[in-house]
Amino acid sequence: MPTKKEVQAKFSGPSARDIIASDKKPAEDFLLKEENNFQGDKDIDFTRYTSQEFFDQEMSLMWPKVWQWACREEHLQEVGDTYIYEFGNYSIIIVKSKNDLLQAFLNTCSHRGTKICPNEGSGSLKFFRCPFHGWSWNLDGTIKNIPGNWDFPHVSDKTHGLQKVKCDVWGGFVFINLDLEAGPLQEYLEVLPDHFEKTPLENRHITLHIEKTLPANWKASQEAFLEAYHSFETHRSPNGANCQYDVFGKRTSRFLHNRGTYSPMALDDYPGDEWRKPPLTEEEILKNFGIVDLETTSVPDGETAREVAAKEIRLNLGDRLGVDLSNYSDSLILDSIQYHLFPNMFFFPGITIPMCYRFRPLKNDPEKTIFDIMFLSPLPKGVKHPDPPQPYKIDIHESYQDIPELGLLGRVFDEDTNNLILQQEGFKTNRKKGLTLGNYQESRIRRIHATLDEFLKAKI
Repeated sequence: MPTKKEVQAKFSGPSARDIIASDKKPAEDFLLKEENNFQGDKDIDFTRYTSQEFFDQEMSLMWPKVWQWACREEHLQEVGDTYIYEFGNYSIIIVKSKNDLLQAFLNTCSHRGTKICPNEGSGSLKFFRCPFHGWSWNLDGTIKNIPGNWDFPHVSDKTHGLQKVKCDVWGGFVFINLDLEAGPLQEYLEVLPDHFEKTPLENRHITLHIEKTLPANWKASQEAFLEAYHSFETHRSPNGANCQYDVFGKRTSRFLHNRGTYSPMALDDYPGDEWRKPPLTEEEILKNFGIVDLETTSVPDGETAREVAAKEIRLNLGDRLGVDLSNYSDSLILDSIQYHLFPNMFFFPGITIPMCYRFRPLKNDPEKTIFDIMFLSPLPKGVKHPDPPQPYKIDIHESYQDIPELGLLGRVFDEDTNNLILQQEGFKTNRKKGLTLGNYQESRIRRIHATLDEFLKAKI
């Protein structure tokens, strides 16, 4: 029998799984899976978010040994197309070296270490050339030319070709791993290939890319997106408690956050009467549905706001995108379904929240993070991936609401990230030694720290 502290207590009322199983168009089997074991309940030391020493350990022992997505395949459509990806002090070149081959290299000259390609992002080259002494390499990393070659009889492709980085593709994302002995990407992904089989991300294309600098550690920054527990206070949302959390393995987890419904019973232990007295009607739920503008304003007798919204979105959005959404469940149409892949990646299989996130350290600063948001729209069959848009780059004090394409989501992202500077500052003024996590709602956060410790060979 589990001990009292190990019991996974949940809110009262219908669960997220109950709701998606009883939808007019019930959820797919992979969404109905539940897996969340007790992860422990010890506090997480604040120094993991503030210490330069701890950050340096991460940068030397963890980051060079994990798979992470660097770009999308549509960034590399023609031979010679390149993408420079950076995290911390690492800089990686990804290149389409042949029609059917993507390769990756460290972005550093094998002569005297100069950075070859100066800026992150997309480019196109016929070969690589160091701006310092003019050493050059072919697209496959072999030496092309060494000025004054007579003085370097000790140099060859074997010793001075560009330094290789492992490279592979899943879901249209190009992944890299600096560890040449790392296991295969497919193994690293755990449940993701199976769970995204119905909604393959390679059949989507980037419609919007935003890079924002955040004033917080990379872990704290992403942890703000790993739970919906904050929704009631931060977003004034009534259904934050009605969320399912799954931990599938050491590297993958998920939350499934229902939209278009809420349970007053789930708010029993929240303060005040907001959203409870009187309970929201189905038409009020429909009116406050969120980021999707609905034409329908009424809910017929015997139907729910969730059913009405799914029906309209399935038809109208499918027509607008030129894709068939008739076989998608109400949950895939409506819900915020978010998978995390260790250490820093988020993938969404849904249709109305079609995003992916990435959180990476900015240079050598444990208290600065680059937060990437990409919106991925389904691509009609037979249509070639368009060239991806250039990213919006916004600084710490700039607002997401300045980006018109975000619409109502701009305010939501501001609400999420405005807390981060307060949290990062609060880490340093607390008599407690660490942060306390809920056993269920914040279990995904604890799993990340446990996996990180396996790389660092340390204890929480």
